[in-house]
Amino acid sequence: MFTGIVECMGEVASLERSAEGARLTIRAPELAPSLSVAASIAVNGCCLTVVACDTDSFTADLSDETLRRTAFGELAVGRRVNLERPLTAGKEFGGHFVQGHVDGVGRVARLEAVGDEDAPSSWWLSIRVPENIARYLAMKGSIAVDGISLTVAGWDGDIADFAIIPFTYTHTNVRELTVGDAVNLECDVLAKYVERLLEARPELIPSRLSVEQLREQGF
Repeated sequence: MFTGIVECMGEVASLERSAEGARLTIRAPELAPSLSVAASIAVNGCCLTVVACDTDSFTADLSDETLRRTAFGELAVGRRVNLERPLTAGKEFGGHFVQGHVDGVGRVARLEAVGDEDAPSSWWLSIRVPENIARYLAMKGSIAVDGISLTVAGWDGDIADFAIIPFTYTHTNVRELTVGDAVNLECDVLAKYVERLLEARPELIPSRLSVEQLREQGF
């Protein structure tokens, strides 16, 4: 379990493909010394298992399923990635519940500075969201974009807008995104559980609600 609060960035050192998937090595001297083999770590929001590490970098294996579901297939050597270690007891919960299970890939539609070009007050990040993910989004709801916990500030068709503050812009890979780039998306797990419950219990979905029924339910 993660929170979507990025601890630091790493850099792709290598991505070696094989018949079984791929092996990804991330250079992260700030974080690598605290890792150990078999530990979990979120890389751009995807929970991976450390299979090798030293004081400068760590390595993780990617299955075919992971490559299909995520934007890792488009990673290039030298690209920066967002890193977060799992949530621990007593740690401040600053974002939202993030499992590290990527639901799909979105595409950057816009990254636009707000205010003074030399010292922007914020940025607008717009992501084109696949149809199978769009149904889980809600205004002011949460979604993880490349492992960053973000709040939906606008929604138009298949485009979700996010307001990026200077701290997030500086301390994540948002600043390196360009239009067309692929990003990992993970929807709020609560929305997925609610959907599954309603699928299993269709009788819970009223065909029509009246004001009187809402009053009876305490609204």
